[in-house]
Amino acid sequence: MVKQPFPSKRAPAFADVPDEKWNNWRWQLSNRINTPEEFEKVFPLTDSERKALSAAHLFRVDITPYFISLIDPDDPNDPIRKQVVPTEIEMTPFTAMMEDSLAEDRHSPVPGLVHRYPDRVLMLVTTQCASYCRYCTRSRIVGDPLATFSRSEFEMQIEYIKRTPQIRDVLLSGGDPLVLAPKILEEILGRLREIPHIEILRIGSRVPVFLPMRITDELTDILQKYHPMWLNIHVNHSNEITAELAEACDRLSRAGIPLGNQAVLLAGINDNVHVQRQLVHDLVRMRVRPYYLYQCDLVEGAGHFRTPVAKGIEIIEGLRGHTSGYAVPVFIVDAPGGGGKIPVGPNYLLSMSDHKIILRNFEGFITTYEEPVDYKPENAAQPTLKRPEPGQSGISGLLDGEHLFIKPEKFDTVHDRGGFQHRLKDDSKWTPLGIGSGDEEEKDSDQE
Repeated sequence: MVKQPFPSKRAPAFADVPDEKWNNWRWQLSNRINTPEEFEKVFPLTDSERKALSAAHLFRVDITPYFISLIDPDDPNDPIRKQVVPTEIEMTPFTAMMEDSLAEDRHSPVPGLVHRYPDRVLMLVTTQCASYCRYCTRSRIVGDPLATFSRSEFEMQIEYIKRTPQIRDVLLSGGDPLVLAPKILEEILGRLREIPHIEILRIGSRVPVFLPMRITDELTDILQKYHPMWLNIHVNHSNEITAELAEACDRLSRAGIPLGNQAVLLAGINDNVHVQRQLVHDLVRMRVRPYYLYQCDLVEGAGHFRTPVAKGIEIIEGLRGHTSGYAVPVFIVDAPGGGGKIPVGPNYLLSMSDHKIILRNFEGFITTYEEPVDYKPENAAQPTLKRPEPGQSGISGLLDGEHLFIKPEKFDTVHDRGGFQHRLKDDSKWTPLGIGSGDEEEKDSDQE
């Protein structure tokens, strides 16, 4: 491993902890910081932090001794501190705040399984984390031991995946799958890998960041049994990148696991082009590909973290062309109400005609690209794979000729205006040649 010039820190409050304990992930979990008295041993709390920690019904607070050691004790605005130490502003509601802003539970056919996209599912395997982010999307269940998933619910998840052959990709999340006991984690992975139509397994985890000593040889030996396996970590600021995290990522990479990073755009923490550029550069030095930069979700307690969407577009503008392409994440707005991840970015296509497009680059250089005039769409490559299940092809289905339009719910009812089926209403008037159901085509053929 090439030594990376990343720091290694331990707060003075933990100076007397033997290395054997400090580097033991179970010790770290057992000694997490969560009371005002424990915090005060590491750094003085602000009045706002003290009020929050004393409030009833506060989203769970737990910080590993390792991660709290990365906080500058003299800076109340330290970017790590603001992510994990609560303040009283968390209790302030804001417009559009929702308990389940992504409508995950609406897309949950069985408890703990979210089937939002055609070919993949999100499998929630625990509600526990190594530490808790104050902007957590799933704060409605995460951190609550009473909300954890039972054995019977796990069996329902497995059975649903077994009987749904279009699922080829399973993402394990929660909570954090890597806080599970090795035996339980291996059972989950093994059960999934037995299902013939599951092609890849993914894990979303902040354990390498909060608890890098958890990434042991024992863990990587388990994970590499179930390839192809992918893993996304969650780093928001370069101050979270340490020698320990770099070593954990190196272990995972050497086990053949591709690594990505999912960051969240957070006001006052990483809402700056230069901060983001430093972050992506530090990530790729650890062989971690910047994957997504998320707009902060509309969840309770997260209002003060939100930025305008324009800030995310500005950041992508400052990355694309200014650094390596594989260091540029996709800026995502996870649609409130359950629309899923929507990529948003600067517009590089300025104009187009029937044979030419006008483009601009990151410097403002404007160019033309001449398009082919002899291209024949009818000669395009033909698919060999099955199409998505009906109803989820979306815009691609329009382009593919599956249907002519996508209507809002109750569109036809509204525009019927209370009328009735009369002699001028004939559905064939609105069915263009070549677009119609297979049943109609068979019916026409029978009549002939």
